[in-house]
Amino acid sequence: MSLPPSTSLDQSDAQTLKFVLDTLFEPCDTLKGYLIPLLFPKSYSSYSQLIETARTLLLDLFDKYSKDPALKPTIDKIVSAHPRLGPPKNPNTKLSAHSSKEQAQLNADPVLAQKLVELNDLYEQTFPGLRFVVFVNGRSRDQIMENMNSRIKRNNINLEIQEAFNAMCDIALDRANKLQHKL
Repeated sequence: MSLPPSTSLDQSDAQTLKFVLDTLFEPCDTLKGYLIPLLFPKSYSSYSQLIETARTLLLDLFDKYSKDPALKPTIDKIVSAHPRLGPPKNPNTKLSAHSSKEQAQLNADPVLAQKLVELNDLYEQTFPGLRFVVFVNGRSRDQIMENMNSRIKRNNINLEIQEAFNAMCDIALDRANKLQHKL
């Protein structure tokens, strides 16, 4: 799998743009519907520049939500497009190839996998509509669970949305970097 050159995105068709966003982020029609018209009237010198622009747009969406709570369903759909960490709630859920690789270490120990299920449930009860999103790469299971616990205890939905958007973009940067090194 490879990405088209970032400099050609302003000339790309809708399918290519959707593919790029699905590859960098998780497949999400709401995310694509929000970002495509704002991102692609121009080209980008790098995928890093594209993703940092997406980060700014997502944080702008959060700012708008601060003034208009009716945007919460849009935010929920974007954030919850990311899979749960550890075993999925629904065993028929299929993870993207990227998420499968990124989460491989989390499901190795059945006891810890069960603890992640419990933490996900608690997180989703604390923050209805959201999903816990964190940049996993390089973090141990213990660090991830400690981070999840502290964010649940903090109990601040606004910080959660901001952290989720930032984590989504950090993940996208990592994916873009890995895909560009395969070229």
